[in-house]
Amino acid sequence: MKRYTSFEEIEYDLKRLSLDRQIGIEQLKSAKSEFADSLKPVHWIGTVSKYAWKYGLYVVLKKMLK
Repeated sequence: MKRYTSFEEIEYDLKRLSLDRQIGIEQLKSAKSEFADSLKPVHWIGTVSKYAWKYGLYVVLKKMLK
């Protein structure tokens, strides 16, 4: 346990801890927003189309090489 020798040290640590808490809350908000954005269908369509394109190209090349 830390021993304080003045009220300034206590106030400094309380202010620092308060700022750390606020930063943590903002990071959680950001993570929530990014997660919500990743669940939108628009992102899924892009991912699905990318893999469909790769699979289609693979099928075409496979048929050409036979």
